[in-house]
Amino acid sequence: MKQRFFLKAFTIAFMFMLPLGLIAQTIKGKVTDTSGSALPYMNVLVKGTTTGTTTSDSGEFSLTVKSLPVTIVVSSIGFKTKEVTVTTNSFLTIAIEEGDESLGEIIITGSRTAPRSSTDSPLPIDVVGVKELLSTGQTTFDKALAFKIPSFNTVQTPVNDATSLLDPYEIRNMGPSRTLVLINGKRKNVSALLYTQDSPGRGETGTDISAIPVDAIKSIEVLRDGASAQYGSDAIAGVINIILKDNVSRGSATLRSGITSEGDGEMFGISINNGSSIGDDKGFVNYTVDFSKVGLANRPGTVSAKGEAYGGTGFGADLADVQEFLSRRPDAGNINGSPETVATKFLINGAYDLSEESTLYFNAAYVFKKVNSYANYRTPYWKVATGDLAYLQDLFPSNERGGFDGYVPTFEGVLNDFNATLGIKRRVNDWNVDSSITFGGNEQTYKVNNSHNASDGYQALSPTSFDPGGTSFNHIVGNLDVSRLLSDKVSIGMGAEFRNENFEVIAGKVSSYEGGGSDSFSGNDIKNSGIFNRYNLGGYFSLDYDVSDAFLLSGTVRGENYSDFGNTFVYKFSSRYKLSDKYTMRGSISSGFRAPSLHQIYTEKSQYSFADGGGIDVVGLVNNVSPKARELGIPKLDARKIYKYYCWFWW
Repeated sequence: MKQRFFLKAFTIAFMFMLPLGLIAQTIKGKVTDTSGSALPYMNVLVKGTTTGTTTSDSGEFSLTVKSLPVTIVVSSIGFKTKEVTVTTNSFLTIAIEEGDESLGEIIITGSRTAPRSSTDSPLPIDVVGVKELLSTGQTTFDKALAFKIPSFNTVQTPVNDATSLLDPYEIRNMGPSRTLVLINGKRKNVSALLYTQDSPGRGETGTDISAIPVDAIKSIEVLRDGASAQYGSDAIAGVINIILKDNVSRGSATLRSGITSEGDGEMFGISINNGSSIGDDKGFVNYTVDFSKVGLANRPGTVSAKGEAYGGTGFGADLADVQEFLSRRPDAGNINGSPETVATKFLINGAYDLSEESTLYFNAAYVFKKVNSYANYRTPYWKVATGDLAYLQDLFPSNERGGFDGYVPTFEGVLNDFNATLGIKRRVNDWNVDSSITFGGNEQTYKVNNSHNASDGYQALSPTSFDPGGTSFNHIVGNLDVSRLLSDKVSIGMGAEFRNENFEVIAGKVSSYEGGGSDSFSGNDIKNSGIFNRYNLGGYFSLDYDVSDAFLLSGTVRGENYSDFGNTFVYKFSSRYKLSDKYTMRGSISSGFRAPSLHQIYTEKSQYSFADGGGIDVVGLVNNVSPKARELGIPKLDARKIYKYYCWFWW
């Protein structure tokens, strides 16, 4: 009943806020550089609103407004922002100077009121253009961003099973689930993966930002401050907003290739981006197709025989047996490094003017990724020490010496990720109304080959290929955002968000989890599998007050209701004071909350890992709602309140 009530209330709110068209005025003009040359693809925005356009190849633009006078803001990466007050509908010629791209760019992240430049925002925001990302030479967006944003870090971790599909990342040393990722200002779905191995981000989940093709990106806005009041639970560390390209006639093709200094890890990729106008320049569509393949880069190092025999990782094997094997395979047969990866990515972004006062916008993306990686080599002296040699020599005959000489299990993962947004922006009586719906999902399934099940009943009869299942996650998000510039000094914003989330633990085949399960990666037991759901409804109110040209006060409050955690109320107050053209002080005081993800609540499985005293153990991950957790005295997870105080001095 409660869920149906919220859905009905949200639907009524959408219908209530949909506006009617009004009589409008048209502003036409041309944007040039200081020498008089036309500047295409410049952003032209009505100040204090989301109404805007871009200049054509000839530098010209046409913009419809309700009435005059208005102030328009012209900006683009690489040029200084310029404001022009328009009092008549005569043709304008606007000359723009070159300047710092990160200072003049109009940004939308971090505020739910009118867009501002990064020098005017009350919070520190990094703006990075696509040229800067491409200049890093990195093959994926997450790796390129790490070279440009000091507070952002990502790590590639070998021999960590499903982690090879999705590298963890962090902002300001906080885990991946603490950073919200937006695409054109709308929430992107998180991954289905919960990091469970000894890797960065353990116990958390994150968004697959590596799935976004770099050639589809116009710019990146990174908010380096908690923003739970503006955006919700997973914005404690900050926000990454990915702005997609909207070019209609400037296409590109990128060919990537490379190899490591050791002669492996060969990489090849090709990306095509292009766009076109729709219906007599009433809209546009921009698309990107990206294919890439990265070969295995193997860096196992050498293994110490004494360390194996006396350090515990050799299962108590005789030193002579260890030395004999390592004399032939100094790396103990391990394949450690970056895995072989194949990826296909497709993304589309577009908009269409329905009327003089309303615009339909949309974007969608799909990513397919396949990764082949390896577990640690199971050496023959391990199995001699544990007494499993008799049947293993039949399952894994050696090509080199006859008899059993060990084996290396493979881990193969397949990832499918998709997201799509459809929305309408309208202008009603000086109110900016943005209503949208977003769908997104991520599914990861696995295969384990060249392995076996060592439990009773299998052993010599065990298959060597296993289907251990996987995980999937999807969400549906509805947003209604309303803002207005009440005067030159005061702007307000308010809105609501409804989100429904589903998380599934996909059961593996019986042979993958029964007993100890498949060696190296145990499957999902059917008893621990299932589909889990929750929904939440949130609303916010924001107020910005420009006390003077130098002094800004900003505040936001947010209320949120979760179907499984109840209610929460958070706030944020921030301020900016310009000491001069070169120096600015910023500060914020905020409360935030972190609601545990469905992954963190319901994931339960067995996994193989190195024991502290040596050897390999099959250990259990118990989910939070199970009777076992209660028996161990572990309380149910609850939302955590967080309070932050920051002060920045920026120049």
